Amino acid sequence: MNNKRRDFIKLTGMTGVGIAGSSMIGGFAATFNNSNQSNILSTVKNKNFSAGNQSIIGQYGEWATGLTGHKLPSLSFRKKEFTNLEAWRKTAKQRLTERLAIPDIGGLPKVNINKQYSYDGLHIEELSWQLPYGHATEAILLKPVNSKERLPAILAFHDHGGNKYFGKRKITRTSDQQHPLMVEHQNGYYEGLAWANEIAKRGYVVLVADAFPFASRRVMLQDVPEHLRGGLNDEDPENADKIAAYNKWAGEHEHTMAKSLFSAGTTWPGVFYAEDRKALDILCARPDVDANHVGCAGLSGGGMRTVFMGAQDERIQCAVCVGFMTTWKDFVLNKSFTHTWMTYVPLLPNELDFPEILGLRVPLPTLVLNDSDDQLYTLDEMKQADKIISEVYSKAKAADKYKCSYYPGPHKFDRAMQKEAFDWFDRWLKA
Repeated sequence: MNNKRRDFIKLTGMTGVGIAGSSMIGGFAATFNNSNQSNILSTVKNKNFSAGNQSIIGQYGEWATGLTGHKLPSLSFRKKEFTNLEAWRKTAKQRLTERLAIPDIGGLPKVNINKQYSYDGLHIEELSWQLPYGHATEAILLKPVNSKERLPAILAFHDHGGNKYFGKRKITRTSDQQHPLMVEHQNGYYEGLAWANEIAKRGYVVLVADAFPFASRRVMLQDVPEHLRGGLNDEDPENADKIAAYNKWAGEHEHTMAKSLFSAGTTWPGVFYAEDRKALDILCARPDVDANHVGCAGLSGGGMRTVFMGAQDERIQCAVCVGFMTTWKDFVLNKSFTHTWMTYVPLLPNELDFPEILGLRVPLPTLVLNDSDDQLYTLDEMKQADKIISEVYSKAKAADKYKCSYYPGPHKFDRAMQKEAFDWFDRWLKA
């Protein structure tokens, strides 16, 4: 990866669902390489486009936000007519399920343990399972060495990062020999830690699976028509230059995948949820897991998956969303261009604002961690999202089960944030 491109990814905070993962990667990268750096960075700063009629869609912004922005969404628990928490949750969750168009991907798959070993005080299992479509899903499971009792568990979600070549390796470490790009990734976004390892050391069984379409689940070049491969191939896959080329191709291919999924009658978040739920099934079925004490967490793209998983599956007793919380208004006016096609659910903004999806967890414990200088959102709308979730939890008389914290700096999940997240899990899953 050339230095300019690496700096561009760092500066724009694309750990989870940044520009580098969008269909616009080619145009933005080309602009950056033409040394028009200041123009690009001015568009990704944590700011509202509020001068006159300015928005990312020009004069259409005010009109577009007005379609939903002047009234509460139809299924918002903040509306006065919703007084029965369980009745509201049932209705709103059903509508969310309908909007996601979650595909049926079969029952519990056979899980293969491909390798077992110990590293840095952890027992590690390299797992795989075959879904009815695509290449086999690969996963890493971590737990303390010599643990005998059933342990609470964490379903850990890796980020997006504009990097579909890697998945589970972004947040795990299984030997002293890491790929140099993963050393760089963890140094840049996790302050040098493999956070899945760190939470496992606290006494958890942690499962990290490759998400669709990352790493083992990525679109292989050999499987698409030759005229769409951009002259690339799957040979010498661990080469850094080949990885950079693949990630550029995969970013540009993302709009094709999204349109194909819509045409197939599903959504990208719906596919995420279907596959993440299968990983949760596998985790909860293990004899070493206390299935009544399970949580999930992730940064950015992993934070988005936390929102949808935490909203819909009550086996997730505790959820920590990191670096992915704002409002639909923020996407409309300011920030949809910094996010991938993986984020959006057609029609849902009419019924639930984005933070209200996570609010469907109420009264289950929920923590949101934001970076105050996060380039992927505006601070005003991060604060508005916090206010919305707070109102939902307060109305449900569960204010003590929700917390939102802000940390200085850009898009990241650093050591201080990890400590708060891990302490939150300990409080609610080890009581």
